[in-house]
Amino acid sequence: MKNVIIIGASGSLAKYVIEALKVSDDIQLTLFLRNKGRLSKTLAEGCHIIEGDATSYRDVKEAVDGQDIVYVNLAGNLEAMAANIVKAMKDMGVKRIIAISSIGIYETPLKPVLVPYRKLADIIEASGLDYTILRPDWFTDSNEIEYAITKKGEPETGSALSRKSIAAFVATIIKNPKLHTNANLGISKPD
Repeated sequence: MKNVIIIGASGSLAKYVIEALKVSDDIQLTLFLRNKGRLSKTLAEGCHIIEGDATSYRDVKEAVDGQDIVYVNLAGNLEAMAANIVKAMKDMGVKRIIAISSIGIYETPLKPVLVPYRKLADIIEASGLDYTILRPDWFTDSNEIEYAITKKGEPETGSALSRKSIAAFVATIIKNPKLHTNANLGISKPD
């Protein structure tokens, strides 16, 4: 049994990741979010729920204790949250992290809206943890699974992709944690 925590479990993408992982018998999901009232009963069913704030080191440390994989799906003060998550994981001996950043974080000049996502990626890459950073294109609600991957340093190609596609890719990594270790990947719908 793999213990997997989703930090930022009430996000629009997290819903799809939860659904993609709940079909696996060998995954115990913990959902970490500020307000558990934002989760539907169907989504929360069978999951361990923790209310907390990713800007609180204590909350994050308690939440990641005993986890095998940490999946990060956040917005806001990403620099502080990423620092807390990395420190908590190191303190609790948790090695594997998958984090959502954004397309365009390596463009020059960097758009101000992308600065927090760049900081998140930089902190996780420098952490010494076994990481996968995903830089998705814009999200859609399309009912399809179709994606292409680019490595850091390669041109980001493709277009907006479905949340379902990103969730399918995240689920593949969680089910096979050695896949894409120490990788920073762009993900988009192929042109």
